[in-house]
Amino acid sequence: MKKVAVVTSTRAEYGILTPLIRAIEKDSDIELELIVTGTHLSKKYGYTVSFIEEDGFPISHKIPIMTEGNLPCDISETMANALKGFAHCFVNDPPDMLVILGDRTEMLSVAAAAMNEHIPIAHIHGGEVTQGAVDDCIRHSLTKMSFLHFTSTEIYRKRVIQLGESPSRVFNVGALGAENILHESLMAESEIKNILEIPASMNYAVVTYHPVTLETFMAEKQTKELCMAMHQEHELFYLITMANADSGGDDVNRILSEYAKKHIKNTKLVSNLGMKKYLSAVKYASFMLGNSSSGIIEAPVLGTPTVNIGDRQKGRFMAETVITCEPTHESIVYAINAARARKHKPMYIYGDGKTSQKIVEIIKRYLFEKEISLKKNFYDCGVIV
Repeated sequence: MKKVAVVTSTRAEYGILTPLIRAIEKDSDIELELIVTGTHLSKKYGYTVSFIEEDGFPISHKIPIMTEGNLPCDISETMANALKGFAHCFVNDPPDMLVILGDRTEMLSVAAAAMNEHIPIAHIHGGEVTQGAVDDCIRHSLTKMSFLHFTSTEIYRKRVIQLGESPSRVFNVGALGAENILHESLMAESEIKNILEIPASMNYAVVTYHPVTLETFMAEKQTKELCMAMHQEHELFYLITMANADSGGDDVNRILSEYAKKHIKNTKLVSNLGMKKYLSAVKYASFMLGNSSSGIIEAPVLGTPTVNIGDRQKGRFMAETVITCEPTHESIVYAINAARARKHKPMYIYGDGKTSQKIVEIIKRYLFEKEISLKKNFYDCGVIV
């Protein structure tokens, strides 16, 4: 039996990967090796490995890598820890294929360790562009280190090919986030409001704001602008989820925490919700507010408008339900009012909800039928001058 390893390091990433993890676990021809690392194992970020354990998935390895703080030096140290930890993991228990998602800095170290052990990598969500974040160069680097590529749109598939990857190994399968929504049984509005203590009579917004990692020292200023906008639009309730472990994330969380303490009547700050509660909250929200990729991928499927702040997601393929604004409180307020005026209209630009099935079928085809050669040729799209 062939062994397929899936790595998860954050709460958001795990929520996206859940249908694929489930599909691999249920398949009788392949064995799931689930490796948990990163903020999942950090008390500071809610020790979200407990969500995975509650879901009943068998965890093969837990690899702690996090350092205190999220300054650039701290992130580099976390990456070093990941490289060392996964190197030992892969030499002692090598999978037949490794599945990684997205653009997290620690995934660069995971991929490097796998590359050194000659483990073929399947990468999800390549070809995307986020001009405001360091994620962009991480994502493209992961593309060049990977053997199989699973993109969420045809535009992104063509970008991966443009990076020199053979079209025969690049597949447009849609987004796992869209699959979650189309197949998950979500809560009723009254139930999710009751659980999250949102007043039944109030309209609310789900707020997720992360630092823009290529705009050095701007996290504090931009988060304060967001808070000013929320304060001005005080008739709404704001359900805020904490920022991730990117550089500047501590500043974002500190300011949002201070804001929530001062505005307890219409604000609630949570470290994590889990996939079902998060998607249920987004479904009934008046709009999403912030700069999370979930506002670009998941919210449109639910029909919920998104106020997308600043450049973090700049370059992504966006539905017409997404309103982009500058990171100033005046621009954010204008976009909030525009979003509130929008009708909820589901948009299906990220696949048909069968992404995990497609990924498993393609992985099995390569593991059992095709030859996997890590001697990749560079695919030239046109004439080189």
